[in-house]
Amino acid sequence: MRSRRRCDIRSGAAVFIGLMMLVSASADDGLASPDGQYGEWLDPAATPGQDFYLHANGGWLKSNPIPADRAYWGIDTLLDLKIQGSIRDLVVSISEDQSSPPGSTRRKVGDFYASGMDESAIDAAGVGPLQPQFDRIAAIADATNLQAEFAHLQMIGVAAPLQLGEMQDFKDSRKVIALGGQSGLGLPNRDYYLSKEPAFDAARREYMLHVARMFVLLGDAPAAAGRQAKVVMELETRLARGSMSEVEQRDPHAIYHPMSVQRAAALAPHLNWRGLFAGVGHPEIGSLNVAMPGFFKALDHELSATLLADWKTYLRWQLIDAYAPYLSKPFVDENFRMQSVLTGAKELRPRWQRVLDEENEALGFAVGEMYVERSFSPAAKQAAITMVERVRDAMRADLRTLAWMSPATRIAAEEKLDQMQLRIGYPDRWRDYSPLKIDRGPYALNVLRAQEYERRRQFDKIGKSVDRSEWLMTPQTVNAYYDSSMNSLNIPAGILQPPYFDMTWPDAVNYGATGAPTIGHEMTHAFDDEGAQFDGHGNLKNWWAPQDLKKFQAATRCIAEQFSAYTVAGGLHVQGELVAGEAAADLGGLMLAWRALHALPTSAAKHEKQASSEDQQFFLAYAHSWAGQMRPELAQKLATTDPHPPPSLRTNGTLLNSAAFQTAFALPNSSPMVKSERCVIW
Repeated sequence: MRSRRRCDIRSGAAVFIGLMMLVSASADDGLASPDGQYGEWLDPAATPGQDFYLHANGGWLKSNPIPADRAYWGIDTLLDLKIQGSIRDLVVSISEDQSSPPGSTRRKVGDFYASGMDESAIDAAGVGPLQPQFDRIAAIADATNLQAEFAHLQMIGVAAPLQLGEMQDFKDSRKVIALGGQSGLGLPNRDYYLSKEPAFDAARREYMLHVARMFVLLGDAPAAAGRQAKVVMELETRLARGSMSEVEQRDPHAIYHPMSVQRAAALAPHLNWRGLFAGVGHPEIGSLNVAMPGFFKALDHELSATLLADWKTYLRWQLIDAYAPYLSKPFVDENFRMQSVLTGAKELRPRWQRVLDEENEALGFAVGEMYVERSFSPAAKQAAITMVERVRDAMRADLRTLAWMSPATRIAAEEKLDQMQLRIGYPDRWRDYSPLKIDRGPYALNVLRAQEYERRRQFDKIGKSVDRSEWLMTPQTVNAYYDSSMNSLNIPAGILQPPYFDMTWPDAVNYGATGAPTIGHEMTHAFDDEGAQFDGHGNLKNWWAPQDLKKFQAATRCIAEQFSAYTVAGGLHVQGELVAGEAAADLGGLMLAWRALHALPTSAAKHEKQASSEDQQFFLAYAHSWAGQMRPELAQKLATTDPHPPPSLRTNGTLLNSAAFQTAFALPNSSPMVKSERCVIW
């Protein structure tokens, strides 16, 4: 994936291909440029050989301080806001037009936005829209009722204390199977409960106060709320101890344990698997992937050892934690207060932006269909495919010449590359929202029904053939992803525009800002430490010769060791093993795009001086694509939870391994931007 501020699907990266057919950036939005080279972003005080990221982006960073309502601010944020503004105009016009038939998708799009923007009605309703859900929890009388509530909460988007879902079978990518996974933590991940780092100690203290304040908002006396917060924290800490780390989950084999319901019951005898599946509408499910057996053993112990009253307290907390952003102002403000602790953001974002974010979750493909009608033509789609194919040609040529790869592995790698699906812009078939009820009633109920619609849609896939045309990101999303089980490269229309690509820009700029950090990066994900374990059909299968695999793993270790030496704000170390896949894809993407650029006829005929200037443009454009900055709190959080290095390290850490970069800027071997022993994979 290109950046941690966006979604990630197994291994995804934001792909930046823009075309003239798309809505162009205005002159005052910070995105427009006649040649895409953004000379005003440079900082002449920072030399290329000292800190290339600051050299390329120091001017932009100084001119673009992080706004109070953001924890991260980058050029991708500006593009996302531009798209959101366009969609806002569209959705507002739809919401004001009552001529669309009730129940139509267009009417649902308008009604959802209108309900989310009706602050007076939301504040007047308070927690009322959720009262039936709290009543269900209060009525739990025994272990059977408790687990029935586990299933019910799954259906409305509250994955506590476990997560039930579906997945493409790792060993047979044609099938969809049931999934049981770890979940149920209110803090970002297990490290927030278990780590001795001072930042996490502070987060735990604030979290306890936050949980207590939420219980007070629900009507509890302060003393009782404090006791309940302690119950929640202690139970979640015990669940955290049984949870897998982020690094452990990067191994597909470690999270793949298919078994029958009977065997799952032997693993966790207090967990009523058949009852859970019946509760989500699928009593026929007879097998599943128990992704984290250790977690389910820990959960099984809690089912027998934790008091029923404590479980009810915990579920009550999990429910309000999930739905607080859609309730009255006191709940929204308290929810944001905790988010501010975790991310450093100082102010709540404007309501219209938050509502559009939720609408993208609820009705995103309906909005996306309208968006691409305005913004993405068939010609644009074909032009994007052409550029992706050129980078794929560069990777194919690279595979054929790798000295360390044996013939058998090379053949399998080429087959996987040839089989890779290239999906550009938007899906071939749009999602059907007819079962989803949306009206202008309580906002929280619209969110709840949207969650239930999506959960049912997901559970209904189990036992059926995989739909290889399905997209996991909406067309308006500023992102893209590679899916190992699908062996597909997916590039939504939202990211296909400046400031990353424009057909009028020089090739060097386009390949630096698009081909390297996105297209080449995504293709490399098919061969990174995770993706390389899947074959061209998307099956978890070893297709490597043993000696080749050892060399590949050694190269990946080189990258992990390099990034483990870096730190973020507060001295917290980057987890090299966690970021190795993304860092390897960054390096692979850079190499592939540079080779694709030099394979173009217009580049091949240029004399040495022009080629050097072109390479400088290429590497500057690559650095520009990462222009952004984040608050220390967010940097610390992401160092623990996110598989992506910070933007500055994705620039400098990657370029350190490039001999072409050193040559382009004539850097001496003693330069801080030159690595004596480079990591080399592709």
